[in-house]
Amino acid sequence: MQMMTRRTVGASAIALLFAVSLAAAQVPMSGPPPVRIRGTIEKVEGSNLMVKARDGGTVNIKLADNARITAMVKASLDDIKVGTFIGVTAMPQPDGSQKAIGVHIFMDAQRGVVPARFSPWDREPGSTMTNADVTSTIASVDGQVMTVKYSDGEKKIIVPPNTPVVKFVPGNAADLKPGAQMIVIAGQKQPDGTVLAPAINVGRDGAAPPM
Repeated sequence: MQMMTRRTVGASAIALLFAVSLAAAQVPMSGPPPVRIRGTIEKVEGSNLMVKARDGGTVNIKLADNARITAMVKASLDDIKVGTFIGVTAMPQPDGSQKAIGVHIFMDAQRGVVPARFSPWDREPGSTMTNADVTSTIASVDGQVMTVKYSDGEKKIIVPPNTPVVKFVPGNAADLKPGAQMIVIAGQKQPDGTVLAPAINVGRDGAAPPM
């Protein structure tokens, strides 16, 4: 598989492939609906991964030809400035704000390619996902308070202390190893029970997907 022997493709191509997989996860398609897999890699055999899913079950994932591998590295709120394009996994609050349970920082090349929007998410029951630009950020007694703006609205985000933050960087086959935590956003269930993954996001050096 070509992707398993190359270190990376161009940054814009990575962003495009990420956007395609993200869009596939949120837009109805003909045929079986996409499946989202979160878990820990237990075994790697070429393009086949055995993953222990967060529900305790085992899932066999097959990477598609030229699958896009994106790594996630640990980051912090100090890496987020006004103008940073981020994704926020959050729980809605009674006052209309969103309380973050995870934040990821997109690559610059993903701006304008990954949809900037607010939508339901499945990290936890009732959770949401907001992809947006940061327009303000201040410290408060509850944590960092951010205002983020997306294509047709804006949200107030409260980021409590110790909320996990990661940053996307180009990944490669070396990131796919036992013990690494991963998420497939738009897998396709196959007749034999395996999941075909056009793209995979994997934690590097102990980072875990917060989304």
